[in-house]
Amino acid sequence: MSDRVLGVACIALAAAYAWFASQTQVSFMSDPLGPKAFPYIIAGVLALAGAYPILRPDPEPDWPAPGRLLEIVFATAVMIGYTYALPKVGFVASTAVTAALLSWRLTAPPIAAAIAGISISVGIFAVFHLVLGLSLARGPWGF
Repeated sequence: MSDRVLGVACIALAAAYAWFASQTQVSFMSDPLGPKAFPYIIAGVLALAGAYPILRPDPEPDWPAPGRLLEIVFATAVMIGYTYALPKVGFVASTAVTAALLSWRLTAPPIAAAIAGISISVGIFAVFHLVLGLSLARGPWGF
């Protein structure tokens, strides 16, 4: 039963995502695919992924132990905090802290998690901003 509920929730989320994508204003100067194509693709994949547990649910799903559920809640809270911190603190700092916290919760020692967070953040910044020229959220320090 829980598999089917998850499938229906995924399909509802995909429908909402597609609807919000359809509300995107398109400039007269856009690429041939347009800005709506990628959100529509994501919505389609999410809808297909949601259909699978509806059509083939597990007979007896295994739920995580309460401690693991708490880890999931923590990771979700970190990601929500990341979305709020991103425009205020900037991409590099907020991504470094988020990646470090998630690495730490995935059993990395604290020092290794901090190094991983900084490396991931700077690496993504280098690829997306410096190489590809995409704009990322600038914080009070300009990066």
